[in-house]
Amino acid sequence: MKLSGILFTAALLLGAIAPAGAQTFPDHPVRIVVPQPPGGGFDLSARVIADKLPQFLGQPVIVENKPGAGTLVGTEFAARAAPDGYTLLLGGTSNMALNIGLYPKLAYDPVKDFTSVGLIVTWPFMLVTRKDLPQKSLAEIIDFARKNPDKLTYASGGRGTGQHIAVAVMAYLAGVKMTHVPYSGAQAAYQDILGGRVDMFFDNASTALPQVRAGSVPALAVSSAKRYPVMPDLPSVMETGLAALDMETWFGLFAPAGTPAPVVAKLRDAVEKARALPEVVELFGKTGGSVNALDAAATAAFVKSEAERWGKLVREAGVAAD
Repeated sequence: MKLSGILFTAALLLGAIAPAGAQTFPDHPVRIVVPQPPGGGFDLSARVIADKLPQFLGQPVIVENKPGAGTLVGTEFAARAAPDGYTLLLGGTSNMALNIGLYPKLAYDPVKDFTSVGLIVTWPFMLVTRKDLPQKSLAEIIDFARKNPDKLTYASGGRGTGQHIAVAVMAYLAGVKMTHVPYSGAQAAYQDILGGRVDMFFDNASTALPQVRAGSVPALAVSSAKRYPVMPDLPSVMETGLAALDMETWFGLFAPAGTPAPVVAKLRDAVEKARALPEVVELFGKTGGSVNALDAAATAAFVKSEAERWGKLVREAGVAAD
């Protein structure tokens, strides 16, 4: 057989195999890699959706936390995973948009190395402080910081996380300086906020709200341009006029680039059905989260625009991961 004939036959065989694999997908458990420790917005989003996906995929969905270096370790792991649909990434503002501005050379490209499976939920960040902080409003905090550079401390769940950037960019826009204290996740940060060892924390509203409702920490502002529906009396940073901050944290599922289109389509269909379940909408709604129901094209455009916007702003603010 001539070489051209052999190649043609091989192409036909590969073409026959690929659809068959997609038709049987999934035939074993799917895992969602979460690039943060348990207890924060990344983890909550992953576990809520993972709990509902099996009824639409017919296989267990396992959440695997892979924290480290902010969100780099888990995200890089997912980017290198086999593009077969069995390893997904829980991507969010931090690892899919902010990291572009934080790191001169990323080991992954959030736009080119991943295919969006579907966004899940969006929350604002909520600024909380230790209970005995003398400054009782955002205006007082900014005024104190302006007169006392680097005296106020703020926690984050790690360098380069949304919690880090929320305060760093707010401080940049307000023209003040504060000292960053990174922790290994939100739970560790709250230990020192509650213990009075760090001054403030701009946390995902989903995990900040229970602390506020319990009376453990006071809340001063939210990062979204508009007020937070769950706490309508809480001002947004933007409306105070102190800093033009418009930031929300969003989360979604992403597959490694090259994942077969039929597999991605099955995953997207499952995500769309899972996030539309009344109990999912209600659960996220109780914490002020908004289910994010963009279609595939709109999701890809949104992630690209977020990466461009935040990459530019983070670089302008001079924020570094190290």
